[in-house]
Amino acid sequence: MAFTTLRLPPYPELVINNRFSSIFASQFYSSALPSRLVLGSSSSCVGTLSLSINHHSSRWSSTSFTCCSQTSELSVSVDTYGSNTERVVVLVIGGGGREHALCYALQRSPSCDAVFCAPGNAGISTSGNATCIPDLDIFDSSAVISFCRKWGVGLVVVGPEAPLVSDIANDLVTAGIPTFGPSAEAVALEGSKDFMKTVCHKYGIPTAKYQTFSDASAAKQYIKEQGAPIVIKADGLAAGKGVTVATSLEEAYKAVDSMLVEGIFGSAGYQVTVEEFVEGEGASFFALVDGENAIPLETAQDYKRVGDGDTGPNTGGMGAYSPAPVLTKELQNVVMESIILPTVKGMSMEGCKFVGVLYAGLMIDKKSGLPKLIEYNVRFGDPEYLAKVLLAACRGELKGVSLKRSPGSAMVVVMASKGYPGSYEKETVIRNLEEAEYVAPAVKVFHAGTAFDSDGNFIATGGRVLGITAKGRDLEEARDKAYLAVEEINWPGGFYRQDIGWRAFPQKQFSRNA
Repeated sequence: MAFTTLRLPPYPELVINNRFSSIFASQFYSSALPSRLVLGSSSSCVGTLSLSINHHSSRWSSTSFTCCSQTSELSVSVDTYGSNTERVVVLVIGGGGREHALCYALQRSPSCDAVFCAPGNAGISTSGNATCIPDLDIFDSSAVISFCRKWGVGLVVVGPEAPLVSDIANDLVTAGIPTFGPSAEAVALEGSKDFMKTVCHKYGIPTAKYQTFSDASAAKQYIKEQGAPIVIKADGLAAGKGVTVATSLEEAYKAVDSMLVEGIFGSAGYQVTVEEFVEGEGASFFALVDGENAIPLETAQDYKRVGDGDTGPNTGGMGAYSPAPVLTKELQNVVMESIILPTVKGMSMEGCKFVGVLYAGLMIDKKSGLPKLIEYNVRFGDPEYLAKVLLAACRGELKGVSLKRSPGSAMVVVMASKGYPGSYEKETVIRNLEEAEYVAPAVKVFHAGTAFDSDGNFIATGGRVLGITAKGRDLEEARDKAYLAVEEINWPGGFYRQDIGWRAFPQKQFSRNA
């Protein structure tokens, strides 16, 4: 019995945005060597996991996957008895922070020969984590298929929701190209609030009381009957901005008009879901699903509001940390039994079996102390991840997988363009990014929306632009490292929340200067 020991460099690994998902078909040998695994929520990070797989003729043991790196090197022992390693060329589709984190992890996987990213971004291209293909039209399935065949791509990983909604995953799988990303039917679990709520109602999954409307007058009448506070949601995907928590009837009516009458979210707001306001503490829960079985991954807490103290409009996420103290072991068991497993069963019964990672946005109800499902996300949460463990899910082999979280906490702070989530100036110059990664061990800056100007400077091209991530022995250390790195970055055109993590430190006052 031979063992191979790999020495992994002391680099941080992590996240920025949110969501996991997948349909993934491949013919890797079950002995393919692992990389490290990191999962993220909306602008979130999750902690370190250990993976043990024992199925077919191979066994993986004592394998560590880190959210952000240790200060020392990480030893990975792999039992390679009687096995061969198949190496694969990977194409990552997308160009944000999620894809930067994916490329970062995949490039370090011993089972990857090369990593392409289309279109990629400036941070990915300069990191050496992938070869960016900016001219590949990721909405043209035939072009993507042609590229994969030309370059021998053995795995496509689809990050953003837009190409998933266009059903690129099904097109690629039909062409015989292994693809990690859900079908358009499965995307509906995230892409339609009404679909998700219908699944909840049909299969007894606890969620906020709701009704869906396409007529503004009917929606307003229901709101008047229910009273405020109340929550208004665009039915479709609106880049994290399609939710209004209205504290008055007037605010709720305005939100309805903006979506159904003014059409500010386009087709995503052709109908709205009106939900009861559930008072409590929010948290995120991740589970790996193989279509029939599910195992829990990790928890996190996400900061959606743009301003300190959870003020201002909702965003795609301004920061997050993991683990989430509010989700105790007992509550995690409740989430699995009352939310995750019924969803897996329900999706199978509905004829759109779900394979991948479910990211459940939860609210721990203040009245009952029990979790309610607020939303599902079915895409990558800007993770770094291990293709092998996802393959086990795709093959229906999760019964042979066990995951164990190691000590430590992780945090990400998002830096966004001033004015986000409203209008903002683009092409503002960002400096000192490399210096920021050296202010403390286990710090990594992931790029979500950057490019180069004519002088070779990094410039901002989006709303949420950078995800500054760090790992520590505990949450306080992770937070201190992350903000130390944030303060090193010279970007007059950007801003960040100064209080990420406050829910875990209610007794403290944060007074950092942006």
